[in-house]
Amino acid sequence: MIKQVRQYGIFLIGLFIAALGVAFSTKAGLGTSPVASVPYTVSLVLTQLSFGWWMIIMSLIQILVQVLLLRKKCKPFEILVQVIVAFVYGSLTDFCCGLLQGLNPVSYPARFALMLVGCVVLGLGIWIQYKGGAAMLAGEAMNRAISQVTGKRYENIKIFFDVFYIVVSGILSLVFLGKFAGVREGSIIAALLIGNIIKCYNKLYNRFCKKA
Repeated sequence: MIKQVRQYGIFLIGLFIAALGVAFSTKAGLGTSPVASVPYTVSLVLTQLSFGWWMIIMSLIQILVQVLLLRKKCKPFEILVQVIVAFVYGSLTDFCCGLLQGLNPVSYPARFALMLVGCVVLGLGIWIQYKGGAAMLAGEAMNRAISQVTGKRYENIKIFFDVFYIVVSGILSLVFLGKFAGVREGSIIAALLIGNIIKCYNKLYNRFCKKA
């Protein structure tokens, strides 16, 4: 029981840090992470709901895809946890965006630097979540379910959907806003960088553990 509480505590810390990373990327205005790009773009088009709420809706769609794919293999408790996490993560994203409301970089170098900060922070949040080992975000769990059903490698499924989200976000922003808004060069850089940043955190952690 104590171990589970510890795992969920670590996971929630990672969730908050990841939401902060997404908020930093959003404030940079150079495109947010691939997974967040679609809900962010939709929030710019349909302003009745916030960015965080659109993230919740997207997560619920991803959970529904899992249920349809896995059917009887679905674990009800795992699905319930994902639903709760979806609402927590969406709420944290709105909260973190509110925290950074006064942060408005103007020059391109400042915005680029802020985007890199977002990648580093988001990478740390994802790494901490995996270290917690308590749950998975809906998008990652959906990728895992598709991998299980199709027999395709999880990494390849993730890459496909990262590209898919960027393309969909780009199309939506061009059609409804007349410009690239939710997705830009920052989205592509994030897709390339974050995996390597997570690897760096892992190496640093392993070195620290060996010295200790």
